[in-house]
Amino acid sequence: MNDHGTRGATCCFRTASALTHRIATAQTEGRAPSLVAAVVRGGELVWTGSRTSVDSHGPDENVQYRIGSITKTFTAVLVMRLRDEGVLDLADPLEKHLPGTGVGEVTIAELLSHRGGLAAETPGQWWERSPASLRPELSDVLGEQPFKHPVGRRFHYSNPGYTLLGSLIEALRGAPWEDVLRREVLEPLGLNRTSGQPMAPSAGGWAVHPWADVLLPEPVEDLGLMAPAGQLWSTTADLARFAVFLMRGDDRVLCLDSVREMKAPAAVAELGDTEQTYGLGVSIVRFSGGALIGHTGSLPGFVASLWTCEEDDVAAVVLANCTSGLPVATVAAELVRIVAEAEPRIPEPWRPLREVDPSVLELTGPWHWGTSTQVLRLAADGAVQLGPLAGGGRGSRFRPNGDGTWTGLDGYYAGELLRAVRRPDGSVSHLDLGSFVFTREPYDAKAPVPGGVDPEGWRGLA
Repeated sequence: MNDHGTRGATCCFRTASALTHRIATAQTEGRAPSLVAAVVRGGELVWTGSRTSVDSHGPDENVQYRIGSITKTFTAVLVMRLRDEGVLDLADPLEKHLPGTGVGEVTIAELLSHRGGLAAETPGQWWERSPASLRPELSDVLGEQPFKHPVGRRFHYSNPGYTLLGSLIEALRGAPWEDVLRREVLEPLGLNRTSGQPMAPSAGGWAVHPWADVLLPEPVEDLGLMAPAGQLWSTTADLARFAVFLMRGDDRVLCLDSVREMKAPAAVAELGDTEQTYGLGVSIVRFSGGALIGHTGSLPGFVASLWTCEEDDVAAVVLANCTSGLPVATVAAELVRIVAEAEPRIPEPWRPLREVDPSVLELTGPWHWGTSTQVLRLAADGAVQLGPLAGGGRGSRFRPNGDGTWTGLDGYYAGELLRAVRRPDGSVSHLDLGSFVFTREPYDAKAPVPGGVDPEGWRGLA
């Protein structure tokens, strides 16, 4: 069995050995002809490894594998770029920009989050193993009964939904999906080994017999209209760079706020021991202490997984050339865990602010919503946080709008407007948050508390 070891590693020897052991076990137990993996830490590729059944022929981080539905995340990035440019709104019905599909009432956001109610697959032959010439038009992709559920009602993973998004991109950009992707995402991020067609060196795809250690080569089909759902080939090095983008954004492609919007839960994917949700083109798996965000992929002959964990500043990529049998999502998640546990993230040193707006500093400290004590804190980036003084409850982070107001970024108050209401003399009366009044004292009689305050004030019970 052949190994490809660490490359430019900043992981310690013991961590690197644990990572190598995990992928070696995965390749052996999963009976994959080959497996390649990479780990990102601190925005850098810190470890790569591989296992292969071919002596003296270990693949490295530049060998292409087919990545299947990880392609969907790339397609979603292109849609978000159109949104940020003002070309479309995520709430727009598809019909507004791509008329004549027969499913035009579905919104762009619903397609991105698999809430459009569309079928999981195309009608007719299995599209992943049949020629694209069998589906030359969108009507061939959607079929006569494209809906399986009411629009917007539930999560139902849909490959045809991402075909529609690819056609939407082509209609609005006036160019083929892959050309747009190369120009707007791949080239700016330096993903030179990511492409719609394989480029040497690339791995061949194999089916492994379930009851015998023998192989069958899988056909490689061009997916045609289905390409935006799963066409791409890539490498662990390129996907490592893409993972950094998903954690940090890149203004040349998509700003950090828009990337964060993609990673916000938009649909419950399934219920189980872990909470799995789906954002806008990304899967989200929540666990105690954090979340894994990324995507998995599979096509005949290949399985792939990319996970990022912002809490630990770690990402992992695993690619293999077998149709099934190797749980790449689990293996990638375990690579993240190995690094996070063996080399815990060292927090940045605390530093005081360089400057502070006195009018904002004045607002920090305890506030009361009724009798509930809340605390407003000022963050280093100019944002503010408002949440319970102790225990759980409603809380959110707010970004400044530049006019003395803030907009909620997450939690219960996401999208809500926070503002400080001042008296004629300039002193602060109260905070207004979506009609909730926060006062310095519980039920402050000097503030406009809804329903008023009993004139006799607080009292004991005789």
